[in-house]
Amino acid sequence: MSLFRNAVSARDSHIHTLRLACVILGILAAVSMGGWYMAPRDLTIRIPPDLRSGSTQKWWEVPASTVYSFGFYIFQQLNAWPKNGSVDYPARIAQLSPYLTPACQDFLNKDVRLRRTNGELQDRVRMVYEIPMHGYSSNSVHEQ
Repeated sequence: MSLFRNAVSARDSHIHTLRLACVILGILAAVSMGGWYMAPRDLTIRIPPDLRSGSTQKWWEVPASTVYSFGFYIFQQLNAWPKNGSVDYPARIAQLSPYLTPACQDFLNKDVRLRRTNGELQDRVRMVYEIPMHGYSSNSVHEQ
């Protein structure tokens, strides 16, 4: 009879251990979910090259210099016609379409049609460069 009692006691002990493990895992899962929920509020991104702002920023803040450099890069790529403007300009609009709003794409496509009609794109080569010493300056940007 003690063999059966020992087996039942061992089973009950194992069930108790499994229940304790489930409770501990549940607590760990709740703490992890709470941490994931709270993380975006306190996330700080460190960007070493930008020393003006102490090289830290919150994840939702976008520095004006970053907006300027991104906008200039897209503008520069859009206006790079290395061989023939009538082929390169529409191709650049298509390549950069993920970065352009539908209204901007419509405006640029109308611009292509207008320039083709006027003969401005045929065999035209174009590159846009930033003027040295006239790049981004916080004095020339007015945030709204």
